[in-house]
Amino acid sequence: MDRQVKIAPSILSADFSVMGEEVKDLEKNGADMIHVDVMDGVFVNNITFGMKMVKDIRKVTSLPLDAHLMIVEPWRYVERFAEAGADIITVHYEACRERLSETLDLIGSTGKKRGLVINPDTPVEPVRDLITACDMVLVMSVFPGKGGQKFIPDVLPKVVEIRKIIDESGKNIDLEIDGGVNLENVSLIKKSGANVLVAGNTVFSAEDRRAVISALRND
Repeated sequence: MDRQVKIAPSILSADFSVMGEEVKDLEKNGADMIHVDVMDGVFVNNITFGMKMVKDIRKVTSLPLDAHLMIVEPWRYVERFAEAGADIITVHYEACRERLSETLDLIGSTGKKRGLVINPDTPVEPVRDLITACDMVLVMSVFPGKGGQKFIPDVLPKVVEIRKIIDESGKNIDLEIDGGVNLENVSLIKKSGANVLVAGNTVFSAEDRRAVISALRND
């Protein structure tokens, strides 16, 4: 099945002092969406930014904003991220396993796309029944918390398994991968079934961002 490949640069790797310009540059150079890594210093050992960053970059781009909530009790903040301008709100199974279905329903009630994330060491089975209730499923290919980590190839069988579940459902659900995506491994990642590729350092460290985004999409 042919799937539209989308490139979602992570602004975690951007220069925060000129974030608006960085986001405009990504749009100009062919990015399909903007990946916004929200970290609270509790669920992961790092702190990034919150609703205000989403609200401010919403003013400078028409691209979809993919808010990846690496936070505890994400249901407390869903409506505020929706109001700030996020188009996709993605929550971790590991952060709300007892309230995951409820949290996904809450995201849907705001009119935003529902995203579900699993960490590299989380199997598919605990989330299997909720995959087709989502608009996007994200498989982490590094442990969340910081950029620039090395890709974990052991997650690819999970990508294959989730792609099979999605395809058998007949639903239009994106399958995203995040962590260590680069020009060396992107072909294998796409063959495994992922169609939304989060790339941070690979894009932001490039002298020619347009060429790198195009290569990631078309390789």
